[in-house]
Amino acid sequence: MSDSNQARAMIWVQHLLGIGHVRRAVSIARALADADFNVLLVSGGMPLKGLNMGKAKFKQLPPLQAADATFSALIDSTGRAPDGAFRAARRNRLLGLYREHRPHVLITEMYPFGRRQFASEMLPLLEVAHQSRPKPAIFCSVRDILTERRDPARSSEMARLALRWYRAVLVHSDPELVPFETTFPETARISHLIRYTGYVGTVGPGGPYGGSQEVIVSAGGGAVGAHLLQTALEARELSVLADKRWRLLAGPNLPREWFNALQRLVQDGVIVERARDDFPALLEAAALSISQAGYNTALDVVSARVRAVLVPFAGKGETEQSVRAERMAAMGLAHIVRENTLTPETLAAGIDAAWAAKAPEENHIGVAGAGESAKIISEMISV
Repeated sequence: MSDSNQARAMIWVQHLLGIGHVRRAVSIARALADADFNVLLVSGGMPLKGLNMGKAKFKQLPPLQAADATFSALIDSTGRAPDGAFRAARRNRLLGLYREHRPHVLITEMYPFGRRQFASEMLPLLEVAHQSRPKPAIFCSVRDILTERRDPARSSEMARLALRWYRAVLVHSDPELVPFETTFPETARISHLIRYTGYVGTVGPGGPYGGSQEVIVSAGGGAVGAHLLQTALEARELSVLADKRWRLLAGPNLPREWFNALQRLVQDGVIVERARDDFPALLEAAALSISQAGYNTALDVVSARVRAVLVPFAGKGETEQSVRAERMAAMGLAHIVRENTLTPETLAAGIDAAWAAKAPEENHIGVAGAGESAKIISEMISV
C-alpha cells in the first residue's frame, strides 16, 4: 500500500530517567508499522542510540530529563531548567510534527496517567487533534502500575481527561498479574475505555545460549543502579552461587566513571559490560537474575521463567517497582530484597533463598502486548 493510502499513526513518548517508556513505545511503533500503518514516533527524552524502529519513523523533540531520582525537577541536555521559551519551542515542534504527519491515530504514552509536567504541550496537542478533520482516534498507552497518588483529586483529574479526550486506554498488563485498579482507584469510572493488551515484551522461540547457568545482574537504564551492581559484586562470595560466572550489565545511563570503577573491581568469574540487546536470551539460559523491578526487566524475568531476586527502586515517592515486585513474589515468580535494607549480606541471603526455591513454572501471563495493541487499534478505527 502506498504512503498516501496508509493509515497514519503518531506516538508521543517521554522518558525521564530510565528507558522503559521509550522501549515500550518503540515496540508498539514497530508493531503498528508491521500492521501497515505509517508510524511516526516522537520522543521528548534524551536521545538514545541503537533504537530499532523497524519500518517506523522517529523524530526528536528538544530533550528534557529528570534532574535526579526524585523526579522533582526537569533539566535540558545542558543541565539547565527549561524556561518558557524552551517549553514553547518544544510545543511548537510537537504541533508542527502533528500537522505534517496528519495522523489518523494519536497515541500518548502515560499521559494523562502520568507525565503531568508536560500538560503544557499535551493539552494543546489534544486540542489540535480534536479540531482536526478528520479527527484522529486518540489512545493512551499506559503501563501496568501507576505511581501512588495520595491526593484523590489527582486520580479524579486523570479519569476526567481520559473521558474527555480518549477513544481507549491501552493498559499494557495482564490482569492476572496486575489489574489496573491495583494502583488506579478511578478504574471503574473509565472501565469502558480500558483494553488490556498483555505486557509489551520480547516474544521468541528461545535464546542461543543453552544453559549457561550464569548469574545475571542488571540495573535497567542504569542511572540509579550503581549501588545494586556494586553490592552484587560484594554479595557474590557470600552466596551459594559464588562458583558460577556472574555477568553484570550496566545500563546506558550509568556514568562512564562509575562503569570504569565497577570494572576495576572485577575478579575471576565476573564480567562487567554494558546492557545487551540479547538480555532476554541471557536470562533464558541463566541460573538466577538479580535486578530492579522496572516494567521491561520484570517482564523479561517472567518470560524467561528464571529464578529471580528483585530489588525494587524506591526513591522518594516511587511505589511502582515495589508494587510490581510484591505481585510477582505473591505468584512465586521472585524473591524481594528491599532497597533500604540492601547490603551484601541481605542480598546474599535473598540469592540463597531464591536458589533454594522451586524454579517458576510456565505461566500464562500475556507478553505479546505490542502486537495486541496494533490489533486493537486497527479494529477500533475500522468500525
